Amino acid sequence: MAGTSTKTLHDIFQNMEYGPSSTSTATAQSWLEKHSRILGFFIDGKFSSPADRQTQDVTDSKAVVCSTVCAKDEDVASAASSAPGGFKTWSERSCYQRAKVLLKLASVLQRHSQCVSELCELSQSSTSPAVLIRLAQYYASWAQLRDTLMPEWIPQGVVAVVVSDDCSVYFLLLKVLPALAMGNAVIVVPGKTTALPALLLAQLFMEAGIPAGVLNVVTGSEASLGAKVAQNPQVNYLTYSGRQQTGEALVKAVAGWGVPMSFSLSRSSVCPFIIFDSADLDSAVDGVIELAFKKKRDFQWVLCVQESVLDSVVARLKLRMTGMKCVSLAIETDRNLINAAVQEAQQQGATLIQSCPPGTGALYPPTVLCGLAPSCGSVISPPPGPVLPLISFRSSAEGVTLGNHSPHGQAASIWTEDLTLALESAKSLCVGSVWVNCHSVMDPALPLCGRRESGNCTDGGREGLYQFLRPSHSPSLPRSSPSSINYTDFGSAASKFMIPEGFDPSSVPRFYSQFVGGQLCKADSGCSRSVLAPGGAVLAHCPDGGRKDVRNAVEVAIKAQPGWMKKSPAARAQSLYSLADSLEKKKRYLAVSIQTQTSISLEEAEKEVELSISRLSDWAARCDKEQGGTPFPPQSGSALSSPEALGVLGVILPNSKPLLSLVSLLGAAIAMGNAVVMVPSEKYPLPALEFIQVLQASDIPGGLVSIITGGTDQLTQALANHSVIQSIWYWGSKEGCQFLQYSCASPLKRLWLHCEDEEEREAGQNWTSSNPSLQEELWRKAVVWKSIWIPTA
Repeated sequence: MAGTSTKTLHDIFQNMEYGPSSTSTATAQSWLEKHSRILGFFIDGKFSSPADRQTQDVTDSKAVVCSTVCAKDEDVASAASSAPGGFKTWSERSCYQRAKVLLKLASVLQRHSQCVSELCELSQSSTSPAVLIRLAQYYASWAQLRDTLMPEWIPQGVVAVVVSDDCSVYFLLLKVLPALAMGNAVIVVPGKTTALPALLLAQLFMEAGIPAGVLNVVTGSEASLGAKVAQNPQVNYLTYSGRQQTGEALVKAVAGWGVPMSFSLSRSSVCPFIIFDSADLDSAVDGVIELAFKKKRDFQWVLCVQESVLDSVVARLKLRMTGMKCVSLAIETDRNLINAAVQEAQQQGATLIQSCPPGTGALYPPTVLCGLAPSCGSVISPPPGPVLPLISFRSSAEGVTLGNHSPHGQAASIWTEDLTLALESAKSLCVGSVWVNCHSVMDPALPLCGRRESGNCTDGGREGLYQFLRPSHSPSLPRSSPSSINYTDFGSAASKFMIPEGFDPSSVPRFYSQFVGGQLCKADSGCSRSVLAPGGAVLAHCPDGGRKDVRNAVEVAIKAQPGWMKKSPAARAQSLYSLADSLEKKKRYLAVSIQTQTSISLEEAEKEVELSISRLSDWAARCDKEQGGTPFPPQSGSALSSPEALGVLGVILPNSKPLLSLVSLLGAAIAMGNAVVMVPSEKYPLPALEFIQVLQASDIPGGLVSIITGGTDQLTQALANHSVIQSIWYWGSKEGCQFLQYSCASPLKRLWLHCEDEEEREAGQNWTSSNPSLQEELWRKAVVWKSIWIPTA
């Protein structure tokens, strides 16, 4: 026929051009036409598109697809006012009714899979509908089981879900679906690439039968709009997924508003791809090609190859990369970053493997930077686009060390035919997910947990549900506007008493020492502070610790914690039983200390000591009871999920129940394998200082537990600014909570915050509770989760 050309099979294989899509775009296009290609908000079960709003274009690889409306303050207020009513209706439904809606959603997704797939592709956020259907089915089952398996936990309320521009639809629904399954209402602030799929999915949720107001979607700039949503007093919880820079801006804007926050920073995470000399090299190189040179990647990757097979891997890479087409860059300005990174790497002695010479514009050839040092900028922070840094290592231990070199800890892919080496390496890598002889395999049945700078929460699995729940006995943070705080000088103003030369210690009741590295010591500054009785009389003096004391405590904790973590759970249990036994021997002595400090009756004080002994014994018994499992993912192969210690924790203790709260938190932390730096109550420090004798009489390793006295704000500031401390548990002022939320965005820490009111402390009554959710909440705060995927042929 005139005007047509016919290509032979040989021509097609020679050119390897992209063919036409297997599905037409009529369905997605008709949905966009129905909305006049201007998508508004989805609020209270219906679309709205105010006329006086700014819009932003959504483009595919060629042209503008449509526009989305940017929300104003009144739109945020409308969504937030709709959500509480939706939450009330949704949370009052039975588990079966909520599960039925999510199961119907899976059917609706199946029916509209073509439209969903096309819309994701047009938005450059390709996600398989089958994956989304799996998510809906999985969380429908958890919606059914919530009251059966988690009877003491209640929904957070209204949850704000914010994702960055480059976050995929999968990661968006990995936040939205578990929140809904647990009975929450959700306000979604999607990124630019997920705005269209999010609006379509909101419509499909309504078709599945979700009540109006339960799911609202507002579009605009994700950082500023997400902050406005979280600042609304109707919102009870904020969770974010995406880039680190956007997450930091968001947390600083929301700090002090009384909203608990969690972050999954997978888009900025740098992950190791480790090839050992025992690997199937052909399969490993195939994995590298599939993973590293896609247009859109979930993570940044660094290739680590054992020196004995480096030449073979490089040769295979050169062969496989020959003739590969250039890859489109996300934005054209990424080319400048790539050129700068390549030039810097070459100046440091790197050699290039490229499929073809670089051209101009928004295309760049697949590139491997060989011969880099671990300190090179391209290894620490790889450039965007199809560029893969390659470093080499000698022994398997060095390979694991390089894998832990990054400040991130999202995932790792290791390649070896030696199962023992695979499992030992997986256990030693400080990441949340390890894929053995595979990569990027995800399923909602297994937790996806960020470590260090990759996040402070867990998504997926049963473990990922708890961020959207809270124990029924646990009070929430009070909602209020942020206080005026100088974050730089926070905690610097402290009243100190310098011990003069020739001072006679017998002239005051007693001088106490703090406990660092298994030894009693004074504060590094040489200063002390008075300990007052309820009536105002001076009971004693204790050290006024500061930043250097925290630094010293963390240094010894780093040395003690790995050995403690490697001990068997049974060995840790025996040490805790020893601690409980030492506490029992000092029972009367500690009861008198509590009575003297707090002015409660001796009988009440003795009951607190008895409860403390029992609580330590509980944690000793739980040491070898809390463990992971082997879920059954739909993919072939095996999977493991296990809890691991966080590392070094900082704990600022509450005023209420000064001994019982101490042993409850201490037991949870060290039972799970952590080291801990504890700051006693500024008002009632004596029970903690007397407890030092109990620690000395036990067989707890020196340095595992440090007790530092001083000003709460000053020591909070020192803990927050220390990069090694992975988590902070805080009981204190509203200003302290605000400071920690603001400061712990970088370096990122896991926070467990409680605002104690001087006159009325409801949280203090909970330490005596025998409710099992109290201990479950404590141990879940003390661990992170690791998933290991092992495929089979």
